[in-house]
Amino acid sequence: MSTFTLDSATSRATPSPQPGKRLTVPAIRARKVAKDEGFATAEPVVMLTAYTMRMAQLLDPHCDMLLVGDSLGQVIYGLPSTIPVTLDMMCAHGAAVVRGSWHALVGVDMPFGSYEGSPETAFNSAARIMKDTGCAAVKLEGGEAMAETIAFLTHRGIPVIGHVGLTPQAVNVLGGYGARGRDSAEADKILADARAVADAGAFCIVVEGVLEGIASDIAKAVAPPVIGIGASAECDGQVLVTEDMLGLFERTPRFVKRYDDLANRVGAAAAAFASEVRDRSFPTADQTYRPKGS
Repeated sequence: MSTFTLDSATSRATPSPQPGKRLTVPAIRARKVAKDEGFATAEPVVMLTAYTMRMAQLLDPHCDMLLVGDSLGQVIYGLPSTIPVTLDMMCAHGAAVVRGSWHALVGVDMPFGSYEGSPETAFNSAARIMKDTGCAAVKLEGGEAMAETIAFLTHRGIPVIGHVGLTPQAVNVLGGYGARGRDSAEADKILADARAVADAGAFCIVVEGVLEGIASDIAKAVAPPVIGIGASAECDGQVLVTEDMLGLFERTPRFVKRYDDLANRVGAAAAAFASEVRDRSFPTADQTYRPKGS
C-alpha cells in the first residue's frame, strides 16, 4: 500500500483531506478473484471520472478508482471529440486529481497519438504521465492490436487499464458513438479483444457501449475486473462521466442515470446572484469589511 498526505494550507478545499492508504492495483485486481471464489466481500468496483482537484476531493471517499479521462476534451475544453486532447492536458489534470485524492486509485487516459506508434512510444508517454502526475496506472484504447503494447508496459512496471468495445478515439473509423456488437462478427471481435487485453496483462478492462450480452460474456471470460459503461450490470464494476451523472449537460447518453440536476441548480444560483447584484442587495454588511467597532 502507498500513502499520500495532502497539504491544503493554501487551498480553498474543505474539509481537509485525510492521510490514508490508497487502493492499489493488486487490491483492484483482487476484487475479481474474490468474486470468482464466491466471497461475499467481492464488492463491485466503483469508478467515476475526475478532472479537477476539488471534484477529486468530493468523489474520492466514495470511489475505488478515479479516471482522468480524455473525455475532458469535451467536458472541460468544449472540443468536438477526444482526438485533439494532448499529453500536456492529461498530465496537468491528472496531477490535480492525484493532489485532490488519497483513497482511490487514480488512472489517467493516454491521449490519441501518444501510444499507437510503437510500444516504445507508448512507454515514453506513459512514463511521463506517471512521473508528472503521480498516478498509479494509465488507460489505453484498443484490443488485439494493442496487446503487444500492453504487455510491453506491464513488464516494465506500468499498470494498464484496457478499454474495448466502443473506443471514442476511433470515432472516425467507427463512424459514430453507437453501441457496438450488433452483428455476430463484431461481437466475436470485441470478446477476442477483451481476451487479448487480459492475456497481455491489463489489470482491469473498461468495456464501453456494447450490447448487454457481450459485456456479460466478457465479464465471465476474463480474469481482470471488467468495468462497464453502457454495458451490463453483470460487470465487475461501473464507471460514468461524473458531469453526466450529475446532470450538468442537457444531453444525457442512454446508458447514464442522472443522480442530480446540477445544471438547473447552478443556473438558479447564478440567477439569484445576478438579481441581487442588480438590485444592490448584495453585498451586505456580512460580506464587506468595515473599521473595527463601527
